[in-house]
Amino acid sequence: MRILLVEDEERLAEVLAEGLKHKGYAVDIINDGVKGYTRISLHRNDYDLVILDLMLPGMSGLDICRQMRAEGITLPILVLTARNEEEQKVNLLLAGADDYLVKPFSFEELAARIQAILRRPTEAVPTVLRALDIELNPAERTVSRDGVPLTLTLKEFGLLEYFLRHPNQVINREDLVAHLWDFNYESFSNVVDVHIKNLRKKLDFGSEPSVIETIRGIGYRLRA
Repeated sequence: MRILLVEDEERLAEVLAEGLKHKGYAVDIINDGVKGYTRISLHRNDYDLVILDLMLPGMSGLDICRQMRAEGITLPILVLTARNEEEQKVNLLLAGADDYLVKPFSFEELAARIQAILRRPTEAVPTVLRALDIELNPAERTVSRDGVPLTLTLKEFGLLEYFLRHPNQVINREDLVAHLWDFNYESFSNVVDVHIKNLRKKLDFGSEPSVIETIRGIGYRLRA
């Protein structure tokens, strides 16, 4: 999952981003409201969640919420606020925020709120993702094939989850990068191919053909 964090407190943003990366998320940081909204507007399909500070230079988190919803951008929004007034909370929710968190907060509470929001899909999807004899549980972060538990790295897990949500679809490398790596990723690198190769080894048990098919010159497809 890929998160955009719009927070002008540089130290807080770095700490939150580092913690979220350890949880398996790709995180981009922007410290200005106008720049944050521009990124959201141009790259709305590249993110799974936006975390907004309420008080931002250039454009407030509340105004960003309103503008996003007015333009039909349905990305989930979690707002961080230092204000605990009931009226402010109501205004955030009416503006289109999915949830809010009052500062100071623990990182574990933030992680739990993110997981709760991301479990609210815009369309009904199964709790456990299945294709062939592969089963993946996003909430419990478990994977098995033919009943055999598999141990995956965070990136391998993210890749497999993305493939399982798009079975039999050809997925290009740019789509994988957009959802699993941040904007600092160098697109000419072969890191995607390396992770795919390692994932195949764990999924295929040495058998051919691989459950993840290479579509030459385009990307990959999960055979389902």
